[in-house]
Amino acid sequence: MAVKGLKRAFDLVATALLLLVTSPVLLLCALAVRASSPGPVIFSQTRVGRDGVLFRCHKLRTMVQGTPSLPSHEAPANAVTAVGRILRKFKLDELPQFWNVLRGEMSLVGPRPCLPTQTELIERRRRLGVLAALPGITGMAQIRGIDMSNPQLLAETDAAYLRTASFWLDLRILFATLYRKAGD
Repeated sequence: MAVKGLKRAFDLVATALLLLVTSPVLLLCALAVRASSPGPVIFSQTRVGRDGVLFRCHKLRTMVQGTPSLPSHEAPANAVTAVGRILRKFKLDELPQFWNVLRGEMSLVGPRPCLPTQTELIERRRRLGVLAALPGITGMAQIRGIDMSNPQLLAETDAAYLRTASFWLDLRILFATLYRKAGD
């Protein structure tokens, strides 16, 4: 229980600081999204959270308005805007998820939240106990380059993270996320 409390306290303090530091970048990104294509700046999508509870995950919009709600690896490549490609390359589209962390719907580090339509991944995560954890903005699977196109490997990697999770592992994952080459 103390570990969860420490993780939540770290999430709150780090996220508040990150919001403060990244707010000028977020503003510039929002202006670029607004100027480059019609539609809202923030894209909110229903995702699967802790214990399978659905929540609205926020991102900067990187696709043209009206693109179907699909996992990124299934969306048409031509649906991503020019600004969206840059935001995705540098993971700037994820900045609005800091609000999800502050609300307690996500953590900085944990399994990435999936769509409710990704039933194979949800079931594998349920069997492995992964749904008991808060989803994260980044996680072990992301720094290892594992995306949602391989549900079995992703769920197994998420479960391995949870078995070894610690404050220090989370810090290593955060630093690996920040310092990996853009686009990796």
